[in-house]
Amino acid sequence: MAAKNIHYTLNKKTMAVQFFEDVQMIGIVSSVKDYQLCWHLNNSLGLHFTVNNELEIIWQKNKRKYHFPMYEFRERDRFLAHYIYNTQHDGEYLLPEFKYFDFLWMMKGEKIERQEFESLMEAIRSINSVQLVTEMLVDKIQNKENLIF
Repeated sequence: MAAKNIHYTLNKKTMAVQFFEDVQMIGIVSSVKDYQLCWHLNNSLGLHFTVNNELEIIWQKNKRKYHFPMYEFRERDRFLAHYIYNTQHDGEYLLPEFKYFDFLWMMKGEKIERQEFESLMEAIRSINSVQLVTEMLVDKIQNKENLIF
C-alpha cells in the first residue's frame, strides 16, 4: 500500500480569531527601552515581567533579521497572562497600522473587569517615561497574525 502524503495548511485568519478570543490590549508610547519599561512597570505596579526568549518574534526580511522581544508575567491567583511586545525594531513594525505605539500590552485569559482595566491604564500613565496609554481593540488591528506566538 502506497503511503499518502497529507498536507495541512494553517488558516491564519481562523488561528487569529481563536488566539484573540480572550484578549484585552493596551497600546503604549514610551521613549525608554523595553527592559526599562518593564522595570518601571514591575516597580510601580508590583508586577513581575521577565523577558521570555522563547516567545521572541524574529523576522527575516531583505537578508536581515529583526527581533521583537517579549516580556511575560503570569498571575498566580487567576488564569491571566500578561505580555509586553516591543513593536519596533530598526524601522520595522509588528503592527504597521500602529507605528506610533512602541509597546503593546496583551492580557490573555480571564477577562478583567472594566474598572480594573481603567485603573491599570491610569497606573501606567502615571509612569514618568510613558507618554501615551490607550486601549487597543482587537477588531481594529489589521495585522493580528504578527502577534501570534
